[in-house]
Amino acid sequence: MTVEDRHESGQPARSDDGGAASPVGAMDAGARDAGVKDAGAADAAAMDRGAVDAALMDAPAGGAGQSDDRSAAAVATASKAVWQLQPDMAAAVDDLPVSAAGPIELDRESIRRLERELLGAERTLKRRDIAAGAGVSLLSARKLWRAMGFPNIGDDDVAFTEKDLHALTTIIDMVRQEQLTEDAAISITRAVGQMTDRMVVWQIEAIVEEMVAQRGFTDADARKTLVSELPDLIEPLEKTLVYAWRRQMNAAVQRLALRAESGLISSEAGRDGDEQDAPLPLARAVGFADLVSYTSLSRRMNERTLAQLVQRFENKCAEIISVGGGRLVKTIGDEVLYIAESPEAGAEISLALAKAFTEDEFLPSARCSLVWGRVLSRLGDIYGPTVNLAARLTALAEPGEVLVDSATAATLEHNEKFVLTPHEPRQVRGFGEVRPVTLARGTGTGIVLD
Repeated sequence: MTVEDRHESGQPARSDDGGAASPVGAMDAGARDAGVKDAGAADAAAMDRGAVDAALMDAPAGGAGQSDDRSAAAVATASKAVWQLQPDMAAAVDDLPVSAAGPIELDRESIRRLERELLGAERTLKRRDIAAGAGVSLLSARKLWRAMGFPNIGDDDVAFTEKDLHALTTIIDMVRQEQLTEDAAISITRAVGQMTDRMVVWQIEAIVEEMVAQRGFTDADARKTLVSELPDLIEPLEKTLVYAWRRQMNAAVQRLALRAESGLISSEAGRDGDEQDAPLPLARAVGFADLVSYTSLSRRMNERTLAQLVQRFENKCAEIISVGGGRLVKTIGDEVLYIAESPEAGAEISLALAKAFTEDEFLPSARCSLVWGRVLSRLGDIYGPTVNLAARLTALAEPGEVLVDSATAATLEHNEKFVLTPHEPRQVRGFGEVRPVTLARGTGTGIVLD
């Protein structure tokens, strides 16, 4: 499967809770409709976890003894961590069977203590108690819970703590004080839920993998052992999360706001204003890297080898992109999408990625592309014709090659660091006739990794 088959991004995804922005008093307007729209995803999640399991997922809260004003991201992360250890352990602890396959048994009291530490208190509240305490209807509260990624629970389930009430009130108050519109609050809440969910899975699996590799545990025993060892990791992981969020927020302000004007001025080079991406606000270099023959390789690999390949690919991409001054937008299996603030920086990253995978003894080669143009940044992703064209060029590239379009080549042609070799025009779906240009190393050493 190629990049272009998986990355169609003409328009940003619409929010399930779309509509005109409004103060919190209007939050209930249309809430029932939004609830219906979100019900499919929520019910599917509930079916996967079980009705009682869903209750635990509905409780975003922090560790015991921590300040109530901690970040929402840290709160959501702590709550979700329980699920990655043993999806049904906290909800059905009294009925938990003892494993006959291994010597390690789950300590029920340890599970209870871990849940209390993660949730910050005992469960004493029902969902209507939480909604009433925050001063909103149950439907409005459900909109925010679903945005966070939590499935529905029943009216009679005692699933919430005072920490949940504080978290919901914090979000609602930002709308009441007109710091955010309702739509913005829901979008930001959804970002927190999606990002922390992936992060928690990543962290737990990394720890489990380390225990299996270094301490000789089976996968099941590693997960059971982690229940007793996780309490010592919660505080340092939470502190690291808040630290990283603040650093990333600062970097985003610099990248998206302060440098936006200079980027737009730079993007005018070689353009007449009639391009498809002309109305979009941000000028960025958009690049893809796609591993060659990944599908066939993955079929011949066992679970551990495949995990090592994916982890090596992601680590190498993240390192090269960050050192080159770019931002990794996302990885999808065997491909990576990244952006940079200038065509020169994007070109250096693309060449470094192609070189790294060609020389790697374990990873296959990669097809790479780069397009300089304008994009729309929404929901942590990027959209627009520039992204689509970069995806199309990746499918045309040979293993180990970097392809750019003619407009991008025009911005780089006077830079002696790069060598540009044009090819015959090709018909590209959605763009008509496009002249691909091979980008290669000229003078200089390019990106140097420590």
